[in-house]
Amino acid sequence: MVQPRFAVVQGERSAQVLHLMRDYFGCGTVYLNRRRDNHREDLLVYGVFNQHALRGTIVPFFEANPLRTAKADEFRKFAAVLRMMETRLHLTVEGLTEIAKTAETMNHRKPSRFLESPEAIRQPTLLDGKS
Repeated sequence: MVQPRFAVVQGERSAQVLHLMRDYFGCGTVYLNRRRDNHREDLLVYGVFNQHALRGTIVPFFEANPLRTAKADEFRKFAAVLRMMETRLHLTVEGLTEIAKTAETMNHRKPSRFLESPEAIRQPTLLDGKS
């Protein structure tokens, strides 16, 4: 299953920025992420999971106001995956494989086990109505 998520992470001291984003966009939630890694404070996340909000609010905003950071390329890939899903490509083996390959190149991800797992490959064919 493909579940796109837009997320902005800040340290606890910068939480107000995340709340301002949520209020500005009118969607998403701010929640605590206790994972600290190399940080000394809790992290908070502004996350948007709703595909309608992603396609109708988040993507249009950042396409009109492109990021000027290293995340710009990541966002272009994210928007491309949402477009693939809009055309229902994620319901085919080929589309799901393309999405998995794209996801592997984002946010320093480890290689996807999906591309190696025969079980994961079988499930999309069931979604396509094929046995």
